[in-house]
Amino acid sequence: LLVLLRAPQTFQVRLDRLVVKSDFSLSDDEPRIRELHDLRDEVRNTLLLPPQRRPVVVYLFQDEDRYARYMQAAFPNLPQRRAFFSGTPGELSVYAFWGEQVREDLRHEYTHGLLHASLEHVPLWLDEGLAEYFEVSGAESGRINVDHAEGLSTMIANGWQPDLKRMEQLEDISEMQRADYQEAWAWTHFLLSESDAGRELLLAYLEELESPAPPPSLADRIHAEFPSPEERLTAYISTFGTGVGRARVMLGQEPDVDVSGEPDRGVSRFEF
Repeated sequence: LLVLLRAPQTFQVRLDRLVVKSDFSLSDDEPRIRELHDLRDEVRNTLLLPPQRRPVVVYLFQDEDRYARYMQAAFPNLPQRRAFFSGTPGELSVYAFWGEQVREDLRHEYTHGLLHASLEHVPLWLDEGLAEYFEVSGAESGRINVDHAEGLSTMIANGWQPDLKRMEQLEDISEMQRADYQEAWAWTHFLLSESDAGRELLLAYLEELESPAPPPSLADRIHAEFPSPEERLTAYISTFGTGVGRARVMLGQEPDVDVSGEPDRGVSRFEF
């Protein structure tokens, strides 16, 4: 079956350490491909990452059906998702199909690839938080993920409190629910955007992740740096209100708040 259902190989575009293999014709000036190339510089410059050690290969299917059949045959134990990142000793790979949400899927999964191509360790919560952060273009209303912002506001109104120590205990993507993706994005957005001290703290932590040594707890450092960081984060989330409305107008979206347990979008990583 895998002989018949091979990953796309027919067409290939290479831009530095980005390789895109597809089963339909793509040019190197395709906007979605150029955007990934630009995203590499954006991620590296924002996070001050070291040079990329390994290429990231994107396998891009023309349609969802062939993508789904290949993923089921190649990775039968994985849940059904729109896109995946795979980090193995042999290759850093992204699997996706050319659908309506291909832009955010590629930005999200390629961010995973860039992180793993540059760092020795990437804690799961931070891996997902940064991917959620960079899937929103910097030109779009302060990188506010409108669905996450609205979902978090609803959860806060229902008594939810963030808990980064708990997030640091998550080790497998199957453990992460929608609320965990939302919280990971919120902590990342908070650290990168709320204050210079938070940004410097995160950048120093990322520098430590370049070492083979096991990563320390970032939650402990945040508590040492910021009094009552959970309350500060929830207050920060409340500032998203006007930005959410503006972002929806810019993107032509209607409110669609969903705080159910299972993520409805397939932007997750798996590693071997």
